[in-house]
Amino acid sequence: MGAWQVWVVAALVLLVAEMFAAGFWLACVAVGSLAAALVAAVLPGFLAPVLAFSATTVLSLVALRPFLLHHLHRAPHVRTNVEALIGKTGIVSERIDPVTRQGRVVVDGEDWRGAAVDDIAVEPGARVMVLRVEGTTLFVEKEP
Repeated sequence: MGAWQVWVVAALVLLVAEMFAAGFWLACVAVGSLAAALVAAVLPGFLAPVLAFSATTVLSLVALRPFLLHHLHRAPHVRTNVEALIGKTGIVSERIDPVTRQGRVVVDGEDWRGAAVDDIAVEPGARVMVLRVEGTTLFVEKEP
């Protein structure tokens, strides 16, 4: 078995081991092993593949690992708290006055202070959609 084949086998073993480990450490070492395999296939000797392995492993730890961690371990944005109310439908429980733009709205079983974004009165029982939240006030518009 040639030296380049040993490096390729090492890279494959490291990639399989990466499946059971976390953090992309072994994957970066596998990249270094693949670089060493390429160098060993072209240049005879021991020193050139070891230097290629070392340099490529360090470079992949510095450049590739942060990229992989950022793009593959990114959690999806989950709207929580009042941010989750935006876009939901509610029922007006107390008339929203066009002058003061104040009233009450029930969304998901919770009673909130409501304000209309346009200058029309919204009567109790009307369905409204939440457009934005400021403090404890839901700014709503009447659904058609």
